[in-house]
Amino acid sequence: MTGNEAAAEAAIRAGCRFYYGYPITPQNEICAYMAAHLPEAGGTFLQAESELAAISMVHGSAGAGARAMTSSSSPGISLKQEGISYLAGSELPSVIINVQRGGPGLGDISASQGDYFQATRGGGHGDYRTLVLAPYSAQEMADLMFEAFDLADKYRTPVLVLADAQLGQMMEPVEFRDDLKPKTVPKPWALSGAEGRARNIVMSFYPIKGELEAFNRRLQEKYTRIKAKEARCEEFQTKDAQIILVAYGTSARVCKEAVKKARERGVGVGLIRPITLWPFPERAIRKAAEKARAILTVEMSLGQMVEDVRLAVEGCCPVHLHGRPGGGVPATADILRELKKLNRTSGRVERRRAPALNS
Repeated sequence: MTGNEAAAEAAIRAGCRFYYGYPITPQNEICAYMAAHLPEAGGTFLQAESELAAISMVHGSAGAGARAMTSSSSPGISLKQEGISYLAGSELPSVIINVQRGGPGLGDISASQGDYFQATRGGGHGDYRTLVLAPYSAQEMADLMFEAFDLADKYRTPVLVLADAQLGQMMEPVEFRDDLKPKTVPKPWALSGAEGRARNIVMSFYPIKGELEAFNRRLQEKYTRIKAKEARCEEFQTKDAQIILVAYGTSARVCKEAVKKARERGVGVGLIRPITLWPFPERAIRKAAEKARAILTVEMSLGQMVEDVRLAVEGCCPVHLHGRPGGGVPATADILRELKKLNRTSGRVERRRAPALNS
């Protein structure tokens, strides 16, 4: 299956019953798959008249307690940002897939990772965050959909699945595991009819002075719990690594191959692949930085995730960037050249003790 098809099939298996979308390359296979197969599962597919309409329809279904989803690619996600902010402000669980393409502006339809800032900083107006999951294979496009819906319900928050054109379009074997089942979470807050109970109100408007500040503080408490419990990453050959690569998505696939080839040449290299981009796996990265001579962040952008890497490292070791913007995909040979240069120039650096992370 393509990564897009795998994500769509997994969403249906994870209990998604309402999908609202609008066509844009390179995520159109999600729309097409949902149109063909969601009604077979008793769900509703609707092609909205715009991206703004699609995200607002997600708001309605999520408010009624259903598992609802939309998907788009970079410019379309930008149009959905107001609605995503409203979802966060209303504490409505929902899932949004972004199959990134090149930008800024209309850009092109090539794979890119230029939406990292948008995804991990909330994207819209106000003090909010979205949980961000970053698959790196068609298999993970499927597996992380179950995670996305479960986490959305657990924390009553929008969850963003951040893929890219290459992951969405390429075809790989995919196994749908029998042990992955949708979790049933009670939703006493949902707008499900008020017979026999007090009415529920879902809103993001707090006109009385002090109410909005109190609400934002409660949101931040939730985000603190998410940071403490949900940060995830894969560590590959890091135990004895002197140079650490940090990459996600398609870039991580290239980096894993670079690690293997570098070790064949006697260079001790490892890879940390964030699976959650927010919360960022800062503890794992800082622990690796305390032993490493250098870190090389590899991105399909001119440097966005590298800022979170530097914040996590807090000066423990030098952090470098290899970035390819506007649809450029890092090549194994280019990463190996960077590693050779770093291995030659990055001697032992004087280290300072990093302060403990606040929980």
